[in-house]
Amino acid sequence: ETGTGKELFAKAIHSASHRRYYVFEPINCSAIPDNLLESELFGYEAGAFTGAEKRGKIGKLQFAHNGTIFLDEIGDMPINLQAKLLRFLEDRYIFKLGGVTPIRVNTRITAATSKDLHMLMKEGKFRKDLFYRLNVILIRIPPLRERIEDLDLLAEAFLEKFSERYNKSIRGIDPSLLNRFRQYSWPGNVREFENIIEYGVLLETSSVLNENSVIMQFEENEEK
Repeated sequence: ETGTGKELFAKAIHSASHRRYYVFEPINCSAIPDNLLESELFGYEAGAFTGAEKRGKIGKLQFAHNGTIFLDEIGDMPINLQAKLLRFLEDRYIFKLGGVTPIRVNTRITAATSKDLHMLMKEGKFRKDLFYRLNVILIRIPPLRERIEDLDLLAEAFLEKFSERYNKSIRGIDPSLLNRFRQYSWPGNVREFENIIEYGVLLETSSVLNENSVIMQFEENEEK
């Protein structure tokens, strides 16, 4: 699900691997227009298209050589680009847009999605061969409602982060507020929880985060 921390998890995998001394490059496939995503990933040669830089441009796959590319929301990748990504995964060579020379690239791909790829495959919107090529090791990150026991650790981390950022001295969370947090379903997952803690830290005037500081934001989220 969105907001569970997929990029953070992917970066942790990268940081624990022998590739940690090289680049970790995240790309959100849903945030880049389809016509730009290909050049972003593979780069382009000089004069490849109108508006292209005169010297050409290196793509993210080549930029992250020996490192890791994290493709978030890969379910939104256009079908024609999926074929080109599959070719790279098969032979580890790329061709820049407008280029004819293959470039050897040793970049690991990790990918994530909040969409049902099996349904997209049935609808012809995601290539089966790419799915099976990517689906070597599958990791499901559970939503926050399925790991409520993490709330205490997350709260501690977020309190420290935002107290330092906003120069506040907040040492903990009122038990009644923490209990309410545990009973909430958190549809926005960790991202939503982080947002609530930041909101509370900004408004809190005491040394303990209490319900009065987050009630407006929290009730608004509950109504959605």
